[in-house]
Amino acid sequence: MFWSGIPREVRPITWRLLSGYLPANMERRDLVLKRKRDEYFGFIEQYYHSRTDETYKDTYRQIHIDIPRTNPLIPLFQQPTVQEVFERILFIWAIRHPASGYVQGINDLVTPFFVVFLSEFVVEDVENFDVASLPLDTQRNIEADSFWCMTKLLDGIQDNYTFAQPGIQNNVKALEELVSRIDEDIHNYFKRYEVEYLQFAFRWMNNLLMRELPLRCTIRLWDTYQAEQEGFSHFHLYVCAAFLIEWRKEILSMVDFQGLLMLLQNLPTIHWGNEEVGLLLAEAYRLKYMFADAPNHYRR
Repeated sequence: MFWSGIPREVRPITWRLLSGYLPANMERRDLVLKRKRDEYFGFIEQYYHSRTDETYKDTYRQIHIDIPRTNPLIPLFQQPTVQEVFERILFIWAIRHPASGYVQGINDLVTPFFVVFLSEFVVEDVENFDVASLPLDTQRNIEADSFWCMTKLLDGIQDNYTFAQPGIQNNVKALEELVSRIDEDIHNYFKRYEVEYLQFAFRWMNNLLMRELPLRCTIRLWDTYQAEQEGFSHFHLYVCAAFLIEWRKEILSMVDFQGLLMLLQNLPTIHWGNEEVGLLLAEAYRLKYMFADAPNHYRR
């Protein structure tokens, strides 16, 4: 039902349900939410003071550096209150997941959850809203829910962030293989100008296309990712392939390595909205239908 997009007013509860954070059983919901929110703030009490310890200070320092760079053009994310929330979420996640710890890129993955859960309490423009004006309990609930939903998402793609990031390396290779099958012209063009897929697609996998799309488009994309089985891991590959092919004309008009890479790292999506994302997802679904169940179509 929600594959084709979720109305704004029911998106917060739907995301909590689709991520597996909120139980489907209505009678259990209030109890589960209270328990999970209390558990998160228990972690804060237990661990957050250790951010200055020798063991964790480098992790905290990297998080502290990265957060102001997260969506730098959106005023919401430059508010001290919001930056402190993100620092707590990312630090607690990192020390509870020592196999990967904190890796640059994970900071981006909090923002859609935070904005969606904030939108429950904001009628006007969320991107300019002063979070500190909300009651403290509401702020705490948004923070805890963002932590747990981000955790659920990362559980499915954690090998993207473990040592040497094998999940991302494999996804980039799979993207190259897929593109070589579905659009030989683009694939050969990259070869001709010595463009490596890793040079542009690493970020597409590491940040789930968040650096390539406006935040409103990411939120719409994630409606589908959460409704699609293995949306963030498996389906994302087909979205990346469809996204690349979308720029076919522009790619084939470039005449040197530098021009190609500049284009691929700065694709003009600033005016994209739900319609463009809907078309992208439809094409990704078509590719998945053609290739996912018949992997020999795209494996040499």
